[in-house]
Amino acid sequence: AALIEPMACAIHTVRRGDIELDDVVVIAGAGPLGLCMVQVAHLKTPKKLVVIDTMDDRLALAKAFGADVVINAAQEDAIAIVKSMTDGYGCDVYIEATGAPIGVTQGLEMIRKLGRFVEFSVFGKETTADWSIIGDRKELDIRGAHLGPYSYEIAIDLFARGLLTAKGVVTHFYSIDEWKAAFEMAKSLDSIKVVIKP
Repeated sequence: AALIEPMACAIHTVRRGDIELDDVVVIAGAGPLGLCMVQVAHLKTPKKLVVIDTMDDRLALAKAFGADVVINAAQEDAIAIVKSMTDGYGCDVYIEATGAPIGVTQGLEMIRKLGRFVEFSVFGKETTADWSIIGDRKELDIRGAHLGPYSYEIAIDLFARGLLTAKGVVTHFYSIDEWKAAFEMAKSLDSIKVVIKP
C-alpha cells in the first residue's frame, strides 16, 4: 500500500511518454520513483529500456525490474552509449527523474530529433535548457508529469495482478516508535524507500 501513490505517479509519467513497441526509452534516475517507472515502462515492452544512475545497487535493481541496459553515469559516457546503440540517432523517449540539472542537459543531448522528453523531477536549484536544441535542432515534444492523476486504480490493479512489486524499492521498515531512526535512514543513501508501520 505504501507504494500505490508513487507507482501512480510513475504510471502517469510513463504514459506521458507515449511509449511505442519500437522505441528506445531512457529513464534517468533510479531512485524510488525512477525504479517504479522502470517497472511500468517494462510493461509497455519498448524495443530497449535503458536506465541511468550513479549507484550500482540501484542499477542492479533496475536490471531486475526489466531494464535491458544500465549505465553508471559516474563511470561511463551515457550519451555516447545511447547514441552508439541507436546508430547515432538517440533515444525516442527520455524520462528525467534525477532531480539534477545535468539530467536535463544529458537528455537533450541523447534524445533523437522529434523525440519525447518527459520531465518529472522537482529541482532544488535553477535549471536551464538550450531552447535551440528543443526547437530548431530537434523539434522535441517536451512534456511535464505531475503526481498520478487517473492512475491509482491502475496501480492497485497492477499490484494485485503481480505485475508490479514493492520488493527492492522498499528497503527498510520501522515501527512508529522508531520514527526518528526511520527519518534518519530515509535521508541516507543506504535506503531507497523507508516505511513506518503503525
